[in-house]
Amino acid sequence: MRVLIVDDETEFLSLIEKRLSRRKIEVTTADNGQTALEEVQRKPFDAVVMDVRMPGMDGLETLRRMKALAPGLPVILLTGHASLGVAVNGMELGAFDYMLKPVAINELILKLEDATRSAGA
Repeated sequence: MRVLIVDDETEFLSLIEKRLSRRKIEVTTADNGQTALEEVQRKPFDAVVMDVRMPGMDGLETLRRMKALAPGLPVILLTGHASLGVAVNGMELGAFDYMLKPVAINELILKLEDATRSAGA
């Protein structure tokens, strides 16, 4: 499985990358929305895990642009803030699902497996 993780918190990116890599998941990281879009254009991914709150281009705007580039790519949104409005907006924009931070690694892996299955990956 090839996964793109997008989050402005570099410590979180490093931790998730290590934990997923140990489970034989190929991880690419991006610390902002623009870099994430460039990565999606550069190589194929099976799924994206993206923080909603980032400086500059936030997760919802990145999601909107990402879906224009790769409509079938499943995107799981993460946020540290319980906001039903953000979840609803994300789902309306085509997010596969929504998870609250801190996220348990096993739950995230199950969600990634669901997302890739649903996309036919």
